[in-house]
Amino acid sequence: MTDPRFAGAAAVLLAALLATGTARAEGACDPSRVDIRDADGSARISVEVVDTAQGRERGLMYRESLPRYSGMLFVYEYAQPVAFWMENTLIPLDMLFFDASGRLERIHENARPLDRTPIPGGEDIRFVLELNAGMARTLDIEPGAELRHPAVDQAAAAWPCGQ
Repeated sequence: MTDPRFAGAAAVLLAALLATGTARAEGACDPSRVDIRDADGSARISVEVVDTAQGRERGLMYRESLPRYSGMLFVYEYAQPVAFWMENTLIPLDMLFFDASGRLERIHENARPLDRTPIPGGEDIRFVLELNAGMARTLDIEPGAELRHPAVDQAAAAWPCGQ
């Protein structure tokens, strides 16, 4: 049985906690997903984050499939020139190259499996998102779009986590 002296206080506390949780959920960044937006809308994609040299080197090699709204987010310590290739990668991919603020600089669509041709991303790239080939077009993602993820420095983010 609840003590009536505390019932009202407990209800207020519960309401405050629920409201705070809801506000956080709407603007919070989740490390297991990225949000991408532009003037036409937004998309949410589940991601596996690779932020070590070994993880970035392996990437999606040897995998036979990738779920439809999923991808791999490559995170570099600082903005730098990057180039990718598809050696030992069995899935055709779209590669999205973002600067340090999370702004999309370049898209390479439909990278061919097993191709060793370098795919340049740009000079000042900090994040690369790999998706199934055709997803960038399906989601209508274009250069200038903004990436929201906790790996982006929030002080410099084009789309901070709190928004």
